[in-house]
Amino acid sequence: MKQKKITISYQVFHSIEELSVEDAQLLEAAKAALQLSYSPYSEFRVGAAVLLANGAIVSGANQENAAYPMCLCAEQVALAAVASQYPDVVVKKMAITVTTKHTDINEPASPCGSCRQVICEKEDRQKGVPIEIILQGEKGDIYKLNSGRDLLPFAFDGDFLG
Repeated sequence: MKQKKITISYQVFHSIEELSVEDAQLLEAAKAALQLSYSPYSEFRVGAAVLLANGAIVSGANQENAAYPMCLCAEQVALAAVASQYPDVVVKKMAITVTTKHTDINEPASPCGSCRQVICEKEDRQKGVPIEIILQGEKGDIYKLNSGRDLLPFAFDGDFLG
């Protein structure tokens, strides 16, 4: 047997003022996207904003459906909008934030497994150019990861399909 270990590193910021101007603007865009959330069932709102290499910011919010498996996550809404509007432009960063009426969320909530896979697939489509990930709850610490692969180190990719 051989044992291997995977480690990731990420930065923790205690306030938005500690972020670069670019990162702070992106996080604010994700917070603004929360208002676009359609989440009448869970009341769990997610906002995402994506910064492109051309400077454009594209946002998305979760869109629920009474048939839960048909819901759309904010991250996927934002990345689908990028693919439709800017198909050949590299995604540099994504900021994600959440809020709910049920409790205060004072720590970052990371994307679901499906969104992690979609983010990694986008990195693959960009020839491996990483997408920095910025996460924050309603308030509290902000996490910044170097890549979507940090969220899903064993991502499934097209190489498995031969």
